[in-house]
Amino acid sequence: MAQRKFWEELKRQQVSYWFILAPFFLFFVFVVIPTVASIFLSFTKYNVINPPHWVGFGNYKDIILHDFRFRKAMLNTIIYIIGVVPIGVILAVILAVAIDQKIRCKNFFKGVLFLPIVTSIVASSVMWRWLFAGEKYGLINYYIVMKLGFKPIDWLMSPVWTLPAIMIMSVWAGIGYNVILFIAGLQTIPQTVYEAAEVDGAGFWHKFWHITIPLLRPTVVFVVIMSCISSFQVFEQIYVMTGGGGSHIGGVLDCALTSVPYIFDEGFNKFNMGYASALAYILFLFVLVLTFINNKFVQSKVEY
Repeated sequence: MAQRKFWEELKRQQVSYWFILAPFFLFFVFVVIPTVASIFLSFTKYNVINPPHWVGFGNYKDIILHDFRFRKAMLNTIIYIIGVVPIGVILAVILAVAIDQKIRCKNFFKGVLFLPIVTSIVASSVMWRWLFAGEKYGLINYYIVMKLGFKPIDWLMSPVWTLPAIMIMSVWAGIGYNVILFIAGLQTIPQTVYEAAEVDGAGFWHKFWHITIPLLRPTVVFVVIMSCISSFQVFEQIYVMTGGGGSHIGGVLDCALTSVPYIFDEGFNKFNMGYASALAYILFLFVLVLTFINNKFVQSKVEY
C-alpha cells in the first residue's frame, strides 16, 4: 500500500522532478565532473596531447620547492590583498556613512557608485588601460602627473607601477558593491542608539567610533572575507591591462603576476594541465585557510 502510494505521488509530481533534475544535471556535468577530473590531473603530467602520466605528489613538490615564479605570484597576490582590501573597505565605509546622512539625491550617488559593478570588468580594464597609457597620451599622466610638474609615468610598462595601477583600478571597480553592503548594514543600526548618544552630548566622531563601527562589525567581517577571496581570484584586469597572452601576462618581469593569471598561463598558454591543476588546489587551500583565520580573528570581536 505504501509502495503504491509512493509511485502515485511520484507520478503526480514528475514534472516538478524534471525541473529539479535539469539544474542538478548541469551542476554534475559542469562542476562535479571537472572538479574530480582536476583533482586527478593534479597528480599527473598532462599536456592535452599525450595521455596523463601519474607522478603522485610530484607537481606539488615542484611547486613548493622549486617554482620561483609561483612564489613571485603569491607574493604579488599578498601585496595586492594588503593594498586593495583595507583601502577598499575604509573608502567604502566613509562613502556609505556620507551617503547615509540626510542629503539629497541619495539614489543618484548609489547608482553612480554601483555603476562599475554592472559594467563588464573587461571593458573597465580596457578603459583604465587607456587612462594609464604612457607618456602624455594617458589622461592620468596628462591631467594629474604632468600638471603637478612630474615626468609622465609609463604605468603599465614599469615593474614598479604596474601592480599599483591595477590595484587602483580594482579599488574603483569594487567599491560600489561594498558601499551598498555598508549602507544596508548602517540601516540596521537603531536610530534610538544615536538619539541616546546625542542626549548625552556625543558628537559625530564619538558616535562614529563608538556606535557605528562596533555595530557595523558583522558587515565588515563579511566584506573583508569576500574582498580577500575575490582578491585571490583576480584575473581579468591583470590579463587585459598587462597585455594578456603568452609571456606578457603579469607585466614586465612578472611584476603584476598573481596566482590565477599564473594558473591560466601554465594551463592554457603552456598546456601544463596537471601542473596548473595542482596550482589551483594549492590556491584553494590558501583561500580556505585565509577565510578561516579571517573569520575567527574578526568574528571574535563581533558583538551580536
